[in-house]
Amino acid sequence: MSNHEFYMNLALQNAKSMKGQTDPNPLVGSVIVNDNRIVGVGAHLKAGEPHAEIHALRMAGDKAKGGTIYVTLEPCSHHGRTGPCAEAIVRAGLKKVVVATLDPNPLVAGRGIKILEDAGIEVVVGVSEDESVKMNEVFNKYIVKNIPFVVMKSASTLDGKIATHSSDSKWITSEEARNDVHQLRNEIGAILVGVNTVIKDNPELTTRIPNGRNPVRVILDSTLKIPLDSKVVTDQQAETWIFTSKQHSNEKKVELENLGIKVFVTNDLKRVDLEETLKILGEQSISSLLVEGGGEVNASFINQKLVDKVIIYLAPKLIGGKNAPTFLEGEGFDKMGQAIEFTNVDLSKIGPDFKFVGYPVFK
Repeated sequence: MSNHEFYMNLALQNAKSMKGQTDPNPLVGSVIVNDNRIVGVGAHLKAGEPHAEIHALRMAGDKAKGGTIYVTLEPCSHHGRTGPCAEAIVRAGLKKVVVATLDPNPLVAGRGIKILEDAGIEVVVGVSEDESVKMNEVFNKYIVKNIPFVVMKSASTLDGKIATHSSDSKWITSEEARNDVHQLRNEIGAILVGVNTVIKDNPELTTRIPNGRNPVRVILDSTLKIPLDSKVVTDQQAETWIFTSKQHSNEKKVELENLGIKVFVTNDLKRVDLEETLKILGEQSISSLLVEGGGEVNASFINQKLVDKVIIYLAPKLIGGKNAPTFLEGEGFDKMGQAIEFTNVDLSKIGPDFKFVGYPVFK
């Protein structure tokens, strides 16, 4: 490992420690080195607060002058709620800037680098780039397309079942796997299920870890048949947003809104328009969405090619039964050649279960 990679790795670790806190901003970490000594470190903590470079510069003080700053993302060049980091680096007198990757926003990419180079600062780009890009996969999509990065998550047996034929599903996976799901919820902007899941299971859809952050709860309900005594309606543990179609009940809509629930009406006459749902979520600053639906909801997202990442917790169990629900239903494909394959697959052990992570390749 080179010195550049060593220090950039520290910056990446700083950034990752803030996962789930910076939405809709990216994860960014920074390290300042002078005379082979670390004199400043920083991470972006929360949207609207100082960026990682500013925290590192404040820690370093006068010791930053003549040093090298390592940043996991191109220093910003624009005036937002905080000033341009590229200009702050110039003022601090640093002689070298090492950047993992450029800003993915095509309207911004390269401008921060130009400010630095115009000031006579040496700039190195591309150190640990792949790791930085993967770390900010959510931001990289959201900043370009303004719709959330969609993660489909399910827990199933080896034969793909998410419950028995009598709808018993507690518990398919182990406590270790369920704790991992709560960590995932803590890092995501919103969590989505269909109304049938709410009716059958009456879930809370919250994060049950110490100091956890609850995602916005998104319910797909084309007719607004959600019971008014559902936990997601009454518990006030997190915001609940319901997306419906034009065939919804106006009376029920008013009742829900009087209870503090946001109701969004999509343009489809009979079903909730998923593409419009994602667009609205993006406009509401939701950069990531966890789909925890049943087989039909999952199939709708897959069929419309709206899924970016799939996480499946596989329990070493068999349920069987043609009437037991699976995590992916719908009509399915006619030919094996149409089957969805995955790239960048990772399979790990978690307690007695297995965790599959992969990125679907749609044809």
